[in-house]
Amino acid sequence: MTKTVLVVDDDPTQRRLIQAVLERDGFAVAQAESGDAAIDHLTAGAKADIILLDLVMPRLSGQDTLKELRARGFSQPVIVVTAQGGIDTVVQAMQAGACDFFVKPASPERIIVSIRNALSMGDLRGEVDRLKKHKTGRFTFADMVGSSPAMALVKRMGERAAKSAIPILITGESGVGKEVIARAVHGSSDRAGKPFVAVNCGALPENLVESILFGHEKGSFTGATDKHLGKFQEANGGTLFLDEVGELPLDMQVKLLRALQESEIDPVGSKRSVKVDVRIVSATNRDLSQAVAEGRFREDLFYRLNVFPIEAPALRERKEDIPALVDHFVRRFNVEEGKKVVGCAPETLAFLTAHDWPGNVRQLENAVYRAIVLSDAPYLQPYDFPAISGVVAPPPETASAPAASQPISPQAAQELLAELPAEAPVRILDDRGHLRTLEEIERDLIQLAIEIYAGHMSEVARRLGIGRSTLYRKVREQGLDGVVKGEGDEGETEAA
Repeated sequence: MTKTVLVVDDDPTQRRLIQAVLERDGFAVAQAESGDAAIDHLTAGAKADIILLDLVMPRLSGQDTLKELRARGFSQPVIVVTAQGGIDTVVQAMQAGACDFFVKPASPERIIVSIRNALSMGDLRGEVDRLKKHKTGRFTFADMVGSSPAMALVKRMGERAAKSAIPILITGESGVGKEVIARAVHGSSDRAGKPFVAVNCGALPENLVESILFGHEKGSFTGATDKHLGKFQEANGGTLFLDEVGELPLDMQVKLLRALQESEIDPVGSKRSVKVDVRIVSATNRDLSQAVAEGRFREDLFYRLNVFPIEAPALRERKEDIPALVDHFVRRFNVEEGKKVVGCAPETLAFLTAHDWPGNVRQLENAVYRAIVLSDAPYLQPYDFPAISGVVAPPPETASAPAASQPISPQAAQELLAELPAEAPVRILDDRGHLRTLEEIERDLIQLAIEIYAGHMSEVARRLGIGRSTLYRKVREQGLDGVVKGEGDEGETEAA
């Protein structure tokens, strides 16, 4: 998803120049002319992923605005911008919660690098928080990605079920995120912070199922050189998640039923039962009622597990959640792989949203992972998802080499000229629809560059690909001296 930058500055010219720089790099921009307006913007729920905040503003200063934002719980990264003030002012802003600063006028590269670094730090903090919650068993439904009607229903039902110890059966296709829902149930219950143990019943060797689930005593069978507690005792006091529970053998289903009914287990080789306090959350991608009818699953165990059913929707049934999921995976894999991908290009997000995703969220996750690893651009392109888009990345020589010149007829040239926009920043055509002279176009281009880079003549010269002395000569010849003085050049002189 496109990142939105909130530019807070009382100077409309500065806001416009920064907006031009950011939009050229693919960012969306929102503007606020004062600290009060910025607070109102965020309070209204408008999107802002990062804030560029001018320190010197009338009424509410940048320092006070930053303090108010933090007091109200807004955690977006803030980069302070100043044209005056000493280092003490900047230090105070950093202590108040700003993550970076720069002095106006700043080069476009400085602005973009600062924003990307701030976004990367935000991604890192978010990933650390996610891992902490995952590790400590405090992941809740508020941390789940998705706000579609289908997911809203899942969250409401899960929060209700989490308030009691009722057994839950989560159904849904493979890859929809059944374990994520189970972890949210655990983290939203009074067992949060206690053990959450997940077992994939379909991956257990048939001859070791009993030992893995219920444990065994030392010497109880060949190879049992040590005592093993088993998953039930590991999860004692917490939650045991039985994934693909429909894959359990029938004889193990009997012992599982007894464990659920009596809250006690019989470890292999033990002479006495062991009491356990475990909440059971199970999941399956099969129709257990059909398995019961075919005799492959015990009916009494089915009723015991299916007290509170929750159906996890397939990804094709909640496509409105795909942009948020992609954004979540981009942030996560940026941290894991050390990348700085900002997000998806609009056309990329369009075809990702339109795809049916037979593998559901797991397939989307793996596709984004591959794209992040292979991408070198700030935004993911359709060719980063070749298996889905069918678009192959152009070879380097094709992308960099200019196309071979082809002769063009006068009629075709007139048609191309007619298609050129009339309101471009630098006009190519005159009022009669003919090409303007090179001198006129050059004058407008130099004037535009001076305005965009705020009179920073070294940067203007570098961007235009000419020497600074050549730039000053052209400024004199084109009569643009007044424009340079009006913008201010940080003390740069012709002699420099």
